[in-house]
Amino acid sequence: MGKSKKEKRALEEEDNDQCEAKKLKVEEQPEESEAAVTSGYGLVNLSYSDKMRYISVIAKPMASKKLAKKLFKLIKKASKKKTYLRSGLKDVQTRIRKGENGLVVFAGDVTPIDVMSHLPICCEERELPYVYVPLRYDISTAMGVKRPCLMVLIRDHEDYTELYKECENEMKSLPIPN
Repeated sequence: MGKSKKEKRALEEEDNDQCEAKKLKVEEQPEESEAAVTSGYGLVNLSYSDKMRYISVIAKPMASKKLAKKLFKLIKKASKKKTYLRSGLKDVQTRIRKGENGLVVFAGDVTPIDVMSHLPICCEERELPYVYVPLRYDISTAMGVKRPCLMVLIRDHEDYTELYKECENEMKSLPIPN
């Protein structure tokens, strides 16, 4: 039947105690590496060599630190132009299939890898230069978006042609995996 007022108050107090305990747990700061792994946003603050620990087996060719920095700058500039940056698995996949040209940047920490393991082959068939960067959070940060992004397709635009060509030449000079 119905609960008495005392029982209801006792249940409310238990709920409040549990909420306070959760707040305390949230306020406690875990180790830097643990916080980074769980939140994702902490990963952006890691050094490049620390980020390399999270990459998958198929993440080849991997961008150097210098190239990754240039690519993030290019992504930031391209994100200001509406149709010159395609992001996300579905959008990039359809644009590659439809024959759109540009540079493809994949995230190296994608799991499961079966989600995007076919796309480097599609890029090779269409002779699109592609490269991996360590984390999907880096791509999304460069785009100015909070949600992690698996990949982007960057098209050339007159505002950033010089940087685009520079990145393209460096990407083409990277060895293609067997």
